[in-house]
Amino acid sequence: MDRLLIANRGEIAVRVIRAARELGLETVLAASEPDADSYAASLADDVRVVGPAPAAKSYLDGAAVLRAAEDAGCDAVHPGYGFLSENPRFARSVLDAGLTWVGPSPDAIELMGNKSRARQAAREAGVPTLPGSDGALAPDVDPLPLAREIGYPLVVKASAGGGGRGIRLVTQEEDLVRTLDVARAEAQAAFGDPAVYLEQFVSRARHVEVQILGDGERVIHLGDRDCSLQRRQQKIIEEAPAPLLPDAVRDTIRASSIELGRQCGYSGLGTVEFLYDPDREQAAFIEMNTRLQVEHPVTEMVTGLDLVREQLLVASTGRLRLSQDDITFRGHAFEFRINAEDPSQGFLPSPGTLARLDWPGGPGVRIDSGVVAGSAVAPFYDSLLAKLVVWDETRTDAVRRSARALGEVRIEGVRTTLPLLSTVLHRPEVRDVTHHSKFIESTPDLLGADA
Repeated sequence: MDRLLIANRGEIAVRVIRAARELGLETVLAASEPDADSYAASLADDVRVVGPAPAAKSYLDGAAVLRAAEDAGCDAVHPGYGFLSENPRFARSVLDAGLTWVGPSPDAIELMGNKSRARQAAREAGVPTLPGSDGALAPDVDPLPLAREIGYPLVVKASAGGGGRGIRLVTQEEDLVRTLDVARAEAQAAFGDPAVYLEQFVSRARHVEVQILGDGERVIHLGDRDCSLQRRQQKIIEEAPAPLLPDAVRDTIRASSIELGRQCGYSGLGTVEFLYDPDREQAAFIEMNTRLQVEHPVTEMVTGLDLVREQLLVASTGRLRLSQDDITFRGHAFEFRINAEDPSQGFLPSPGTLARLDWPGGPGVRIDSGVVAGSAVAPFYDSLLAKLVVWDETRTDAVRRSARALGEVRIEGVRTTLPLLSTVLHRPEVRDVTHHSKFIESTPDLLGADA
C-alpha cells in the first residue's frame, strides 16, 4: 500500500490523512466541489473532485469515487465512516478493481448490515440477545402470538436499518398490525427492503459497545465504551470505559464480541453494540458497525493505540500485529461532539463562516477537527465541527477536566451545541451514572440549553 484514497470529508478525512502520512503513505482526498478547498484538502497530497455538493452525486457515488482512485494512481481506499463505509457493493467494486479495501470483507459488511441476520449470527456466536423474532417476520405470518410471547412494549425494527434508524415502539397489542404496515412501508422507502423484525423493548437502558480488531482469523477487543448520551438516537457524548458496568457483564460482552468477530471472519475495526439494563444487570446485542466509529478516540486515549494506524496495517499486511495481552487500559476518557446547530431552532444546522475558533489545551486534551478559523460550514453535510476528547486518571477527574476544556472553546460565526454539552456534563445523573439513552430527550430543560 503506497497511495491511499480517502473517500470522506471533514474531521475523519483529516484523521485518516494524519495516520496515513505517519505510515509513509501518500494521500488523495475524494472531495465534492464545495470541499475542494477544505482544511482536509489542504493537508492531502492530491485532491480529486468527485461531484457537486449533494452527497448522492459525490460522496455516495461509488463509481465516481472509484474512478477518482484509479485516475489518481491509488492502490487502496479508506472509506472513513458514513457515506460508502458500510456499502458491500462499493467494497466489492474496490476489490474487483485490484485495490485494497481498508475495512472488513464485503460478506461481513453485508451480513451485519441486515439486522435480522446479524441478530441471528450474534445468537449463534453466543452473544446475548433480547427476546424477539427469529429473523425477519414473514408478511403472511400472524405476528400477534409472537408479540404476546415477547411482551409489550416491544420495538419493530427494519432489517436493513441501523444507527438508530428504522425503529418503531409498540406499547399495546391494538397498535401492532398498523405499526408493522407503516414500518414495512417506511423501510421499503428508506432502505429498499421492507423486511422488519420484533424485539423486546428495554426502558432506561444504557448504550454500551465493544471495540474489536481482527485480521480474518484472530480477533481481539480494545475495551468498551458508553454512548448513552444521545439526542434523537444520535450520540453526542461518549466515554471509555463504560462506567459502573459489573465485571461479569463486561467480561461477557467483550468475550462474545470476539467470538462474533471470529465466526464471521472479521478483519479490521468493528464495533459490537449492546443495550445494558442496569436494573437486571444484563446486556443484549443491538447491532454491529463494520467500520471505524466516530467515537474511536476515547478508546485511543485509554489504550494508547492509534486505531486508524492499526486499521491501515491490517489492511496492508493482512495480519494483526497485536495480541490481547498487548492491550492495557489506563484512565478514563470523554468525547464531546461539537456540532454547528442552532438550539433555538430545534437544532437545525447552522451554516456560516467560522470567524473565530479557539480550541482548549493542556494535559489530556485533544481536538479532532475538520475546520480552521475562516472555514465555511456548508449546509449540505453532517453538522459535526469537531470532537473534543479529554482524558484523566479517573472518571471524576476527567469530568472536571472536561468542564474546564469545554469552557475554553470559543467559536464565532455559527451557533453550536456547546451549551448543551456543558449542561449535560454537569447533570447529577451523568455524574452518578443514572442516565440512560433517552435521558436527554426525556429531560425537558436540557434541550432548552441556548447557544
